[in-house]
Amino acid sequence: MNAAPAIQVDRLTRRFGRLVAVDDVSFAVAPGQVVGFLGPNGAGKSTTVRTLMGFLHPTAGSCRVLGVWPGRDVGVRGRIGYLPGDFRIEAGMRPSDLFAWFARVRGVPVRWGNELAERLDLDVSRPFGTLSKGNRQKVGLVQAFLHRPEVVVLDEPSTGLDPGSQRELLGLVRAAAARGAAVLFSSHVLPEVERVADRVAVLRDGRLIAFSPVGDLLDHARHRLELSFTEPVSADVLQGVPGVVGVQADGRRLDVVVDGPVGPALAAATASGDLLRVAPIGDELEDLFFAEAER
Repeated sequence: MNAAPAIQVDRLTRRFGRLVAVDDVSFAVAPGQVVGFLGPNGAGKSTTVRTLMGFLHPTAGSCRVLGVWPGRDVGVRGRIGYLPGDFRIEAGMRPSDLFAWFARVRGVPVRWGNELAERLDLDVSRPFGTLSKGNRQKVGLVQAFLHRPEVVVLDEPSTGLDPGSQRELLGLVRAAAARGAAVLFSSHVLPEVERVADRVAVLRDGRLIAFSPVGDLLDHARHRLELSFTEPVSADVLQGVPGVVGVQADGRRLDVVVDGPVGPALAAATASGDLLRVAPIGDELEDLFFAEAER
């Protein structure tokens, strides 16, 4: 028998006056599963997360974490690791003091926080107000993962992080899922979600436009590619190729728009001459939203 979802969002709607920030959104996250919650800024991701955590009341529908809504049963929050999109603490507090306090409240060893801080290369002795944006984000990450929670909810967790810390973040997400935690990973950065998510929920203008395995979504996404050749090339080389919906030639370069798998386009380009380089153009995530919204 399949385990009950650890996170359940059911026809959730949240309005602010006439503004509909979240409109009839439904999805679930199972124990041991990572769901990437994708969308451009302003899509309604943070409103959904804040309502899920109990900081906002639903206008309609419901949301539950481990069977209850945290706004009504605040005790469940001790079983959740939560990083808000605007994490902050008192400017004069040192991370070491915060982590020690969290460890006592959660009933876990203090060394768990110290080990996470070391892994993220975080100086725990400096007051929070003196830390850079990236290091403040690391403090938020440590407090979210410190007690090895059953559910992890992260709102734009990679903001301000250097590439090494971003890799550590993804490692923490994988480890949490391997322990059986359900992870909701909100982001507008497709590549980082692609590396850890089992499924993706795509939000656009407050509405869920896709909820599927990450591979399925990428297979049907719109891709914009720059193909560079050793010699001048004509757009005709991709005429009639499956999935190619647009081609512009500029000397030795083709700018190509492909709906779905890019294999046929790359095979045709390679057969036409010496293909030197393939590079994405623009914001792949925005292209994905655009393509999904048209379907």
